[in-house]
Amino acid sequence: MTVRGDLTDDAWGRLQPFLPMSNGQCGRWRDHRQVIGGILYRVRTGVQWRDLPERFGPWKTVYERHQLWSADGAWERLLQQLQAAADAAGEIDWDISVDSTIVRAPAFRRSPHRPATSPASKGATTAEHQDETPWQNLRGRLVEVAHGVSAWAARAGASPQKSV
Repeated sequence: MTVRGDLTDDAWGRLQPFLPMSNGQCGRWRDHRQVIGGILYRVRTGVQWRDLPERFGPWKTVYERHQLWSADGAWERLLQQLQAAADAAGEIDWDISVDSTIVRAPAFRRSPHRPATSPASKGATTAEHQDETPWQNLRGRLVEVAHGVSAWAARAGASPQKSV
């Protein structure tokens, strides 16, 4: 059963050849697809590691794999390899449009007694990502993971997770 937000079979097939192999020192690894699904779920939802749904396996396994791949640069290599493969297949458009428009925002002070409102919280929904190719969708998810690596590593170093 595929759940919304999980890797599609097509995305998994493109990703699988580039994944790191077990170094043999720590035994057999849990299924990469399940663990990567857990990592992507955490990136997308922001839940604590301990609160990952059981369908991703033990939270500590997902956490440790993420930490290992963050520390050894596997996420960055994975993203580079996927980009190179997509570029070779002609699936990346490297043309960039730069707009120099400047819009000045009015200066105002928010009252310390009134919380700031977020425009995204007003219930506006957009149809983003509908016209993306599978490569762009997968690349976007991996970029999110790669950007979150340093912040998670810093947080994990400050308050290490304890096993249940």
